[in-house]
Amino acid sequence: MRHVATWMLIGCGITLIVFISPLLGGDYLRDLQTDAIKLNRADFGHWGPDPDNYKLWSSHSNRLIPVYTFGTMNGPEQVDLRSYEWVKSPYRSEVELQRIYGRVPAETLNPHAEYFDQTNLFQIQQGALNAGKKHIFLVVFDGMDWQTTRAAAIYKTQSVGYSHGRGNGLHFQDYTAKGTSQFGFMCTSPHNNGTKVSASQQTVLNPGGTLFGGYSSLLGGVNPWTSGNHPLYLISGNADQGVRHAYTDSSSSATSMTAGLKTYNNCVNLDFAGNPVPTIAHLAQEAGYAVGAVSNVPISHATPAASYAHNVHRDDYQDLTRDLIGLRSVSHPEFSLSGLDVIIGGGFGDLRFQKGVKADDQEASTGNNFVPGNAYLTEADLHAIDYKNGGKYVTVTRVAGVNGGKSLLTAAELACSQRHRLLGFYGVGKYGGHLPFATADGDYNTTVGRSNKSEDYDPADLEENPTLSEMTSAAIQVLSQNSKGFWLMMEAGDVDWANHDNNIDNSIGAVFSGDAAVKTITDWVEQHSSWEESVLIVTADHGHYLVIEHPELLRKPQ
Repeated sequence: MRHVATWMLIGCGITLIVFISPLLGGDYLRDLQTDAIKLNRADFGHWGPDPDNYKLWSSHSNRLIPVYTFGTMNGPEQVDLRSYEWVKSPYRSEVELQRIYGRVPAETLNPHAEYFDQTNLFQIQQGALNAGKKHIFLVVFDGMDWQTTRAAAIYKTQSVGYSHGRGNGLHFQDYTAKGTSQFGFMCTSPHNNGTKVSASQQTVLNPGGTLFGGYSSLLGGVNPWTSGNHPLYLISGNADQGVRHAYTDSSSSATSMTAGLKTYNNCVNLDFAGNPVPTIAHLAQEAGYAVGAVSNVPISHATPAASYAHNVHRDDYQDLTRDLIGLRSVSHPEFSLSGLDVIIGGGFGDLRFQKGVKADDQEASTGNNFVPGNAYLTEADLHAIDYKNGGKYVTVTRVAGVNGGKSLLTAAELACSQRHRLLGFYGVGKYGGHLPFATADGDYNTTVGRSNKSEDYDPADLEENPTLSEMTSAAIQVLSQNSKGFWLMMEAGDVDWANHDNNIDNSIGAVFSGDAAVKTITDWVEQHSSWEESVLIVTADHGHYLVIEHPELLRKPQ
């Protein structure tokens, strides 16, 4: 809210009453966010369909999602983005929709569709693998739709530089990869929502769930920057026209990108009936590639878990981690998966003891084998995989008084010299184990979001944790020792956490930290490889419902 100086005539004198807005100096975006939560309204925009309720909506949406590719233009047919969009869009074909969804969802067939499907990203990666590309990167900004990207670009450039299309201002928008970059957008709707499962038995109880996926461009919009004609459709609300489609969660959407099929919300790399399927990381590993995953949120949260693990429920964190690190799990009780070569992420310090958890909730999500202690990685599992104890990994965790970036680099160098794998485990335990949230100005001085809470970091939280860029660099250092090549997923997971909390300051800061990590990747390719032998996909798993009414208000007031 902008304020101006107001003159008041009192008697025969003149008194100047000055309303000093914090937006006129200092951290104006932080103050903008603080005011928005206090007033539950902001002139720049809001989350959800009601401009008079800033905090109306805190979950995902069915918006079309931007995709930026590098090393794909004029590549092999399965690699080039043009193989899946416009006239080749699967949404123009009943046969393709039947293949993707197992049916033709209502109002989803669109003879004019420009967009493709999330599962096509798996095909691009598979095509890159088949074509012998040495380096395949999948970057997922969790929860970053076109509107979130635009907000970050406006703040960074201090200008409203675009109103449609690819946009400019961020590295992944401006970088051309020597003319090989492309831009498009995709549908992220899942197979279904409402599937119930048993984590202990690893079974699906009601295949098909309660609400099917699909996409109506009439109701949702023909592209990410054009609104449809019903504001509730994108959040599975009751549209006047009657059609409803499920919007995805992170595990289902990540499964679409890593395993190439639609599944139910909360699922990790199974089909809708509960049968495990291989991921692109499994296929790459079988072809002799090294494989890894990096995230600034916990290591077995939905997106990094979907790089490699199998489970009927995304919240069975300890078992998902076991799959990632090559130990027997509830989904692989007899013979473990081989495990990732590199896994670096958060989760450190998040201790849970199942207090207050109902038995049926535990059965549905974590199962009956939860080990009290760290929610994501048990002490026994960490001990078992350490190379000092006969395991395959150099393990490094957050340590009091030790710089996180330096400790991770030292561990990566040791892993390289000794030909071991690498596991890095960091985070701020009191806030769920994620890395510290960087705000838009690059500081870590967070303010309140929808929860009416903010995170207050100690100097140690910043010193003892690496950045997402440092995690990405360490992962590439180890994976690139494999002469055959490697596949790497990198997740900027804090975008999603910020948007769930309706926090524009944290959201933009999260986009910036992810963008810096993307530059770490492109710099490495420029220096050590080429775009003839590398493919990079930068996208999001789903959107939220940020609506920007007045984009110019995201700039610093003059």
